[in-house]
Amino acid sequence: MPPRIVRRLLFAPLLILISIAFLVLSPLLLLLAAVVPTRASRRRVVRLLYFGVAWLVAESATLFASLGLWIASGFGGRLSSEANQERHYELVGWFLGKLMTVATRVFRLTVEIEEPPLTPEEAAARLTRPVIVLSRHAGPGDSFLLVDQLLNRYGRRPRIVMKGALQFDPSLDVMINRLPHAFVWPGRGAGSGVTDEIRRLASSLGPTGALVIFPEGGNFTPGRRIRAIKRLEANQQFTAAERAREMDNLLAPRTGGAIAAIESAPTADVIFVAHTGLDDLVTVRDIWRSLPMEQTLRSKWWRVLAADVPQGRDKQVDWLYDWWERIDKWIAENRPARTPAA
Repeated sequence: MPPRIVRRLLFAPLLILISIAFLVLSPLLLLLAAVVPTRASRRRVVRLLYFGVAWLVAESATLFASLGLWIASGFGGRLSSEANQERHYELVGWFLGKLMTVATRVFRLTVEIEEPPLTPEEAAARLTRPVIVLSRHAGPGDSFLLVDQLLNRYGRRPRIVMKGALQFDPSLDVMINRLPHAFVWPGRGAGSGVTDEIRRLASSLGPTGALVIFPEGGNFTPGRRIRAIKRLEANQQFTAAERAREMDNLLAPRTGGAIAAIESAPTADVIFVAHTGLDDLVTVRDIWRSLPMEQTLRSKWWRVLAADVPQGRDKQVDWLYDWWERIDKWIAENRPARTPAA
């Protein structure tokens, strides 16, 4: 990863130049799309162009807004103040909200979220204690959708454990690096400090905070599922490997990070998130052939009160696997049939 100063001076201006070029050339690109051989392919190209323009405009607007916030904070001197943190959360919410609105229209997506009914006591306490969000990871954009829901639907202030490569996105790089976060690099092993970062984020969660973790460590693919099982066997975790083998739709959870979060935020409720709808889109070819998607994205959220979380590492590992098996079953029962592309 290039140093931050390089990313600011090179990547951000480059994105703005690309955005301007894309806008100027978009009429020509639409004309070129008209000569694509098949009607279905022409529609796909037009939809991707529309979404690409919207994405680049949102990215550029976010960068200019971030620059304005930096100047207003005394050229970065007060970025960590509560007021400036709130403004940046609002900016992230605006950015993701715009992208989700465009995506649902362009790709004809419907989002359905199922939650258990809350008791009056639970409803009253909803934003008075933090939550730890443990979600499956599958399909393009699932993490964006999750964070958008936390910000714009539930009024939470998420702290996110995400892949370091996302810093190549200039607007995300600027915004997220001004908020509590942790970037992780897959494949760097147990000594990479990921667990320590999770403990740091969890230990200071406020009443509206939400620590977002993807325990699988990456998007689900059949190949990764097999490798995860082999890794457990190589570490002589044979019971866990057998349980992972019984799950067809999930990778085995990496329990260390989730347990570290629970230990560091003992008053936090735990939210488990299952979703399906885009999880069969693994490659670029899959995404291309699915357009327009015309799909329903179904999600279910379960809330476990802090008092109901088991104590002790062994019990917590079993409990996490129990929940992962429950999520796997829900996915199998709710995965929609893929609508043929028009």
